[in-house]
Amino acid sequence: MKYLIAGLGNPGIKYEHTRHNIGFMILDAWAMVSNIYFSTERYAQVAEYTYKARHIILIKPSTFMNLSGNAVRYWLQKERIPLENLLVVVDDVALPFGAIRIRAKGSNGGHNGLAHIDESLQTNEYARLRFGIGNNYAKGQQANYVLSPFNEEEMKQLPLYIEHSIKALETFVLVGIERCMNEFNKPWKPTR
Repeated sequence: MKYLIAGLGNPGIKYEHTRHNIGFMILDAWAMVSNIYFSTERYAQVAEYTYKARHIILIKPSTFMNLSGNAVRYWLQKERIPLENLLVVVDDVALPFGAIRIRAKGSNGGHNGLAHIDESLQTNEYARLRFGIGNNYAKGQQANYVLSPFNEEEMKQLPLYIEHSIKALETFVLVGIERCMNEFNKPWKPTR
């Protein structure tokens, strides 16, 4: 069984540790703990491995956020992965920092990356993990906020929230979206 996990972000050093790039950060951490490496392929940085008899393809689109659908559509088709085995990881200003919400489908909630994926796939019926980045910004400053780095306190806690998110992604691959939502769509705080 093949799975495509797409972490969204913007390419380039300028955006590397910004809130909008949490999708990239989660996939980078997952690749590191799995001892796999990304290589430059068409439309994306790609890493692959097998986990408990599941073939997992991680992609970080090399297009900017608002063109993420190009990479997702291409890799779904190239690898012949069914839509139900796709999960997209994105930032969400509507959730408090570190909270995650997993859905089997849904609206793009104004997120440009999800909007382009919806348009490219002609559906919004694919799984997504939304990672909360909070909404501590002044009116009209959302774009600047999402493109800014996490603050010092958030950076201290971020590795534990990322680890929790990776567990959610592994659960999606192993037991499916319903059990993943049941297990991870509840409040969680790091214990260390």
